[in-house]
Formats: sequence, structure tokens, C-alpha cells
Amino acid sequence: MNYLGDNAGLGLTSEQTEKVLQLQDLTGIDDMTICRDVLQRHQWNLEVAVQEQLNIREGRPSIYATESRPPAVVSDLLGQHIYYSMPRDGGGGGILGFARAMFNFFYNICYSTILALFQLGRRMIRFEPERPTNPLDDVIEFINLYQEKYGDCHPVFYQGTFSHALNDAKRELRFLLVYLHKDDHNDADLFCRETLSHPEVIQFIIARFIFWACSQSSHEGRRAQNMIKAGSAPFLGVLVLRDNSMTVVGRMEGYCDPTLLLQRLNTIVSEFEISLVQTRADRYEASLNRSLRAHQDEAFLESLRADQEKERRREEERLAREAELRREEEEARAEEERRQSIAREKIESVDKVPDEPEKHHPDAVHVVFKLPCGSRIERRFLKTHSLEAVFYFVFCHPNSPDSFEITTNFPKRVLRCKPDNSNEKIQTLEEAGLKNREVLFVNDLDA
Repeated sequence: MNYLGDNAGLGLTSEQTEKVLQLQDLTGIDDMTICRDVLQRHQWNLEVAVQEQLNIREGRPSIYATESRPPAVVSDLLGQHIYYSMPRDGGGGGILGFARAMFNFFYNICYSTILALFQLGRRMIRFEPERPTNPLDDVIEFINLYQEKYGDCHPVFYQGTFSHALNDAKRELRFLLVYLHKDDHNDADLFCRETLSHPEVIQFIIARFIFWACSQSSHEGRRAQNMIKAGSAPFLGVLVLRDNSMTVVGRMEGYCDPTLLLQRLNTIVSEFEISLVQTRADRYEASLNRSLRAHQDEAFLESLRADQEKERRREEERLAREAELRREEEEARAEEERRQSIAREKIESVDKVPDEPEKHHPDAVHVVFKLPCGSRIERRFLKTHSLEAVFYFVFCHPNSPDSFEITTNFPKRVLRCKPDNSNEKIQTLEEAGLKNREVLFVNDLDA
């Protein structure tokens, strides 16, 4: 079908039809009627129409469900341009206005601090209340209400969450302009009708910013307000990527006319554009290096075979690490079973320790044991008791090692307290030369 000849029944000029086809190719929209309506809504500006459609795609719930973590937002008052305009009703003039501005400033700081502490406490007790609204719905609802009240003559709104806007501004290396609206504020109403609808303001914002807006009364609007520490309405904040963080470099509070707004925005952009230029240069250099490496890989099959060999080796190393990990887990499990078995054996061996004789028994031998941990235990035995009874007394003590030997002090010798086989006879304390008071040492064989 010859679209350029019959305009596909849309009644368009050849130039308009060409733009419709280009929008189809760039966005993948099959319906030409939708493409025509989108272009008409933006006065046949192809660049603006494409950007709007990409923003709409980025703001869909499916993308929100897999939303990546937004970059950190830094708000350093010492490193940003701050513009404040008195309310037009006169309520912000003089000492009362200054006091009100200072109160709002400290109120925002206290509110942000309390909110951060609450969120920290909520995470510590693992309590996550149900999310009140979908952030994307808050943004779309504000855009629809804005267009119903003020019309379609405004900068292109970014149709995504605040996190999406931050990520896109960081990825695309563009300034992010944030507008927070307050419905019941007279200056906010006048700002939308006179300033944001001005053609020069619209053109300037479209050319240089990603423009994100939301109502301060919504959940998403309050989240953005807390992150950038927004003040009184109408509020505009300018963010740009600096030191790998989205940094607030400008804030404007109160009404300003189109000329003053353009002057302020141009001042901020002129000062901080160098940050984006440097980052673009770094990214371009990194991209160029990657491109050169890619061409070299494609040109030499040997490099491909080497990469495959490396991949094979990495796979073998991964399997070897997994096997080693399984072996270590099995050894740990076996060690744990051994310890549990010894613990059960200690409990069962308590009955093998004879009763302690009286202190003044004529055949009593008082023995002091020094354990490897430094503690001392002592007990009385009869001379006729077997050294095996001495062994099980130490063995059943909670601080005794799992495997040990008992030695005398001087001359040093190892006492055979446990038979190696069933036919071996164990000496008594008297046969081993222990009498009256003795000090024996317990040595850890696993140390």
C-alpha cells in the first residue's frame, strides 16, 4: 500500500505522513491513528512524541514490578542554587514571612529524620505495612488531573515513578526537573497557568530536562518531597548526576514568572553542565574501548576459541568449587555428628564414675585436675578405684576436651586410663602410684 500517496485514509500531508511512519518505526505502534493523535497532541514535534511514548513504556506497571533500586539522592544546601519568592498574597513578607520560611525548613528536616527513624525501626522489627497506593498510579492521576484543569499546553511529563525518573536521568545523563504541586495553593495555580504553559518555558524544559511532576498530597509526591527535602509550593528542584549520585543542584520555592524561571534554570544548567559533559566523555571513551575490543574479537577466531576455553575452565573451576563446598559441608556435618555422639557418650558415662568417698576416708586420694582451658576441678577417689573411673570423671565434665590424655606432673608420665582392647587391665590409683593428694594435667589431643 502506498501510504505516502493516499495517507492511509488519514487526510495528512506528505510531511505529516512521513512523521507518522517514523513514529511507527521508532515506537513499534501498529495503529497509525494512534501515531497521528500523539503527534497532533505535541504539535507534530516528532522528538517530543517519541520521548513521551518511551516514558509511557518505562512507567508501565510491568516495568514498575521489576524496578531497580534508584540511585542515591544527595541534597547539600551549600552546593546548590536556592531561590525563594515571597507568596503573592503578601503572607510571606517581613519578619513573619522569614519566620514561616525558617519554620518550614526545620520542619522538613525534622520530618525527614523522624520518617527515617521510623523506617529503620520498621525494618528492625520486620514489619512492612501494606503499600497504600501504586506510585505509578499517583503520577498518572496527577498528569490527568493537571491536563483536565490546565490543558495540554505544558512540558512533557515523565510518565513513570520518581525512581524511574532518577534512573533514566542518570543513564541518559540529563538534568532532572522535579515539580511538586499543591492543589490548594494560589501561587501553584498561577504558576501552572502562566509559567509552565509559556511556549519558551516548554521548549527550554523539553530540550534540556526530564520533567517529572506529582502532587505533594500523594504517597509518591511525599516520597519525592522527603528525598529532595522540598520546601513551600510551588516547588521546583533540579537534579544532576555528580559523583555517581543524583545531586540536588537547584531549588526554587514560590511563584516566578516565565522570564525569571528561564533565567534561573539557565544559570543552573550553565554551571553544572560541565558534570554531564565530563561523564559523557568518560562513557564515550569506555564505549569506544568496548567497541574496539568487540571488533578485535570478531576479527580473530583464535580469540573466540580462547574465550571458549576460558569458559570451559571457569565451568570446571565452578564444579570443583561446588564439589569442595559439598565436601566441606559433609565434613562439617560429620564433625557435628561426632560432637553430638560424644555429648551423648558423656551423658551415658556418668554412671561409670563411682561415688565420691568421704573426706576422712583412710583410702581416699584427693586429685586436682588442670584442664586445657585453665580451669581446675577436683575430686576424691579410693586407692582401689580404677584409673578408668578417673578418665570418665574428667570425660563427663562440660569443660573437658573431646579427646585427651592425663599426665602426672613430675616425673611426667601418661596414665593409661582407658583400655585399648577388652583384655587389657587398667591399673588402680594405688598401682599407678597416686596417693593422698595429687595434681594431674589434662592435655587436649586435638589442639
